[in-house]
Amino acid sequence: MATNKLDELSINTIRFLAVDGVEKAKSGHPGMPMGDAAMAYALWSKHLRHNPKNPKWPGRDRFVLSAGHGSMLLYSLLHLTGYDLTLDDLKNFRQWGARTPGHPEYDLDCGIEMTTGPLGQGFATGVGMAMAERYLGERYNRDGYSIFDYNIYAIAGDGDIMEGVTNEAASMAGHLGLGQLIYLYSDNKITIEGSTDIAFTEDVKGRFDAMGWHVQKIDGMDIEAVSSAIDAAKAETGRPSLIIARTNIGFGSPAKQDDCGAHGSPLGPDEVMAAKNNLGWPTEPTFHIPDEALANFRGAVDRGAELEKDWKDKFEAYSKAHPEQAAELKDFEAQGFVGAIGAIPAFTPEDGKVATRVASGKVLNAIAANTPFLIGGSADLGPSNNTAIKAEGSFTRDEAGRNIHFGVREHAMGSVLNGMALSGLLVPYGGTFLVFSDYMKPAVRLAALMGLQVVYVFTHDSIGLGEDGPTHQPIEHLAALRSIPNLTVIRPADANETANAWRLALTRTDGPVALALTRQGLPILESKEETVDRGAYILADSEGQTPEIIIIATGSEVHVALEAYKVLTDDGVKARVVSMPSSEIFEEQDEEYRNEVLPPDVRRRISVEAASTLGWGRYVGLDGISIGLDRFGESAPAGTIFKELGFTKENIVGKARTLLGDKINK
Repeated sequence: MATNKLDELSINTIRFLAVDGVEKAKSGHPGMPMGDAAMAYALWSKHLRHNPKNPKWPGRDRFVLSAGHGSMLLYSLLHLTGYDLTLDDLKNFRQWGARTPGHPEYDLDCGIEMTTGPLGQGFATGVGMAMAERYLGERYNRDGYSIFDYNIYAIAGDGDIMEGVTNEAASMAGHLGLGQLIYLYSDNKITIEGSTDIAFTEDVKGRFDAMGWHVQKIDGMDIEAVSSAIDAAKAETGRPSLIIARTNIGFGSPAKQDDCGAHGSPLGPDEVMAAKNNLGWPTEPTFHIPDEALANFRGAVDRGAELEKDWKDKFEAYSKAHPEQAAELKDFEAQGFVGAIGAIPAFTPEDGKVATRVASGKVLNAIAANTPFLIGGSADLGPSNNTAIKAEGSFTRDEAGRNIHFGVREHAMGSVLNGMALSGLLVPYGGTFLVFSDYMKPAVRLAALMGLQVVYVFTHDSIGLGEDGPTHQPIEHLAALRSIPNLTVIRPADANETANAWRLALTRTDGPVALALTRQGLPILESKEETVDRGAYILADSEGQTPEIIIIATGSEVHVALEAYKVLTDDGVKARVVSMPSSEIFEEQDEEYRNEVLPPDVRRRISVEAASTLGWGRYVGLDGISIGLDRFGESAPAGTIFKELGFTKENIVGKARTLLGDKINK
């Protein structure tokens, strides 16, 4: 237990700020903060390198509350140690517009390193944070100048340890020997449904031992044991560390300690009173913070200022000794990829048919040659996704190269990309087949929620992958991705649209971008200035006349739309083809431009996309037709599948004739 009265007072301050916050909100999770307060106090008061007055200090340690349901634990620590989170913010827990939502949401201004709550995500994202530290350290640290040298700490619960993404990420972390990871596992043996014995009886230590982790088992209620375990973990530089800390959910509550009733509901007025009496805490006022405890916690402000000053002095000396490296860091921190992309390859019809996945690889390599801040890889599909940076090495246990081999771990890949993006100094990318975006969707959703700059290279984007069949042919995936707020989906129609898609992905800094790319080769379209920048553009038109019908297409289907356009034009129809690589970007344009591309009075419209028709109604309207797939594909050569499922000029022309009726010349 606590070793002195000040420690005990401070720990109970954390406990009862959390209890009172949950009670006032009439909603929340009091049990985890009550049980983990001692463990968190040991970490924050004795080990965590941070500056409450500058949460963005690059040299800080990172702390992630993976068990995000215990958010009042984090909010209490942030307020007590002097971050920009007031007592009124704590009192406003879980209310509209509060800075203290039910689960932590990424807000570096007040010290919240990432959005957590979906279990396992914090654990897995921390692996990406550690990989970013490793990469930046190897690239920029010099003898005597350890500019990037920080640890990533997390508190995880039983639910985190059960989640599949945790196992994927832990396997990867052990393989890479990420010694900067120090995770405290709050083993309170309780979940929502009751004791973990009903669903989770595995040997956790044995599992993590087998994955190459340094594992300790301790009493998590003993701050000296916790502190000693953290010291041992910091000394274990070649392996990530898991500290299995036995804790008591709802500690101090006479009726609810070690009971699932403490997990996700307020204790209730009577039990709050009983817990406070049991631990010798004043029952009034609520949100009580003893002066001695506050002074103890606020010592973090002076310590943090001194730590940051030492780091800044070191960086200033580093800048003089290694001006080129320092300038590189400062420039990217200030402006990101603006001005750092360099020349992007241009493609011409003489190049023949080029798969957009192949074009993507060429563009990626051209950009990567100009900047060290683009890093990524694939979930064991590098040769198919074309995600390798050819002039660079691999990220291994021994060397932090720019080519990351995620293995067949799509979900972990998504979370790792988030962690790397949260470094603020890297733009990570990850590749897999579009159909497998389902495996990483929770991490993609969190990237969108946090507004992280991450690039997803989703190849084999349609039935065009052919013989692999319906298990590998994405149908609903474009619609599903487009439904995620703040995620930009770009499905380019040729190599030049792909090049522009990459440029946009690296200059849009307020959210992730998903590129949907073909396996099959596509012809090069005639050059247009506005290929992707405005989301949609007029590719072929009725020579200055108002069109009678508009065909809207994306990706590989743009080419079959052009074939249909030629037939219709020869028949005397005033037709227009619109390439719409990104509906999200198109919707950002002003009304005048949107109406120029899709005139409201032209109601005969056809959309063509080899995917679910869900969502196309907003563009074709009640009078239009969507040619798409609301069924699964088939195993056959790609050309056969496209023909049999109606992605032909003949089908488009037939649908157009249906819409035009007697207006078309037969």
